[in-house]
Amino acid sequence: MTGNRAWTSAGASSRPPGRIARDPMPAVGIAAEVTAGRIAAREVVREALARIAEADTAIRAFSTVWPARALEYAADVDRAVRDGARLPLAGVPLGVKATQRLSAPSVARLVAAGCVPVGATSTPGPGTPWQTWGTTDRGRTRNPLRADLSPGGSSAGSAAAVAAGMVPLATGSDGAGSVRIPAAWCGVLGLKPTGGLLPVPGSPAERPRRSVPGPLARTAADAAACFAALTGTSAPAPEPPERPLRTAWSATLGCADTRQPVAATARAFLDGLARAGAVAPQSAAVRLPDAADCWRVLRARRPPGTADGREGGREDSTEDGAASGTAAGPGAAASAGRTGAELAAGLDRVFGAVELLATPTTPNPPHGHSGPGGDMSVALTWAFNITGHPAISLPAGRTGAGEPVGLQLVAAHGREADLLAVAAAAETVPRSQPRPRSR
Repeated sequence: MTGNRAWTSAGASSRPPGRIARDPMPAVGIAAEVTAGRIAAREVVREALARIAEADTAIRAFSTVWPARALEYAADVDRAVRDGARLPLAGVPLGVKATQRLSAPSVARLVAAGCVPVGATSTPGPGTPWQTWGTTDRGRTRNPLRADLSPGGSSAGSAAAVAAGMVPLATGSDGAGSVRIPAAWCGVLGLKPTGGLLPVPGSPAERPRRSVPGPLARTAADAAACFAALTGTSAPAPEPPERPLRTAWSATLGCADTRQPVAATARAFLDGLARAGAVAPQSAAVRLPDAADCWRVLRARRPPGTADGREGGREDSTEDGAASGTAAGPGAAASAGRTGAELAAGLDRVFGAVELLATPTTPNPPHGHSGPGGDMSVALTWAFNITGHPAISLPAGRTGAGEPVGLQLVAAHGREADLLAVAAAAETVPRSQPRPRSR
C-alpha cells in the first residue's frame, strides 16, 4: 500500500514536500488503483479533503464539507474491495450538488458504484431571480479560470470544484442548462442525459423529464464511467468516432442573440474537431422557435407532489436564470404545446439529416458576480430540456478577452455514446487561447 497523496497524476512525485499537486488522477485511474489494492480509498479521500482545504478558501465551491462521513464511506469501500467487490468508481471523491440528497437515486447509484461523497457543492440559493452563479456562507463562488467571473449555475460549485481539481467528479442537475452552462464557463465537461433516462423522485416513469441529473468531469472517460454508473450499464472508455459524425452548426438556433467572439471561439473548436476526423460539419439551416415561454409554462405546470428536477424535493423554484412565474392559463398552455411540438418536429428534421447539432453552449460569455443583466444564458440550452435530447458541453477555449467558451453538442434521443465519443476526440484538439494584450 502506498502512502498518502500517491494517487496524483504522473509527475506529481517531483513536487516539494507538503505541497498538494495541481492535477488529481482521473476518476477511472483512482478506481483502478483502489481496486488493485495499490492505494486505499481512505488515502484518496484524505488527499481530496486536503485539496479542498487548500483551494476552497478562495474558490468557495463547497457549501459544506463532510470529512468524518467521507472517511467512513471510504472505509466501507476499502472493506468491500478487500472482500472482492468490483466497484467501477471505487474510492472516487465526489462533490454532491447541494440541492441533491445522498438518498436521491442518482447519488445513491454513484455511491453504490464506489464513489465517496466529500461535501455539498454550492448553488445559487433562494431569493435571486437569476441562477447562473453560486453562493456559500463565506461568499460567492468564484470561477477557477477567472476569479472575477461567475462559474455559472445552478450547478456552480460542482463545476468549480472539478475545474479546480478538488474532486474528479461532481453531480449536477440540468433543467435549462444547469450542468452545461457551468461546465462551459469553468472549462470542464458537462453531460445532460436524455430526458426520462435517469430516475428522479416523484416523477412518473413514463413522463419525459425536463430536468435531469448529469455529471461534471474533466475527461470523457470519467464522464462516461459516471454516466454508466448512473444508468446501471457497463461500457468501455469512449474512443473517438470511427468515422466523422455528420454535424450541423448553428450559432443562434434562429432565436438567440449570440455574441460574435463566443460564436467564433466555439466554431473554431468545431473546426478543430473536424480536422481531427471526429465530425463532418454540414451546411444546414437550423431555425427553432424561441423556447422561453414554453419552458416557463412547463416549469409552472409541474404536477402537484412532484419534484420536477429537484432531487429529493429541495431544488430552488427558479433555475438557470429563468423565473418559473405563476401557473399558466389555457391560452398559454396551448401556445406552449404548439411550441413544444414545433421544437420536436424541427429537431426531427435536423436529426433526419445529421447525427449531431453543434452550438455555443451559451450565447454570451460568463458574466461578473453582479449578475447577467439582460443576457439570457439559457437561450441555446433549454430547448433540449423541453424535447429531452441529450447534450454535452465541451471546453472550447477562450475569447480574445480571456472568457471561457463551451461547445454544445446535441444528439438524437439515447445517443449519449456519440457525444462521449466526440468528447474523447476533443481531448487531442487544441483550444483557442487569448493573445497577450498589447500595453
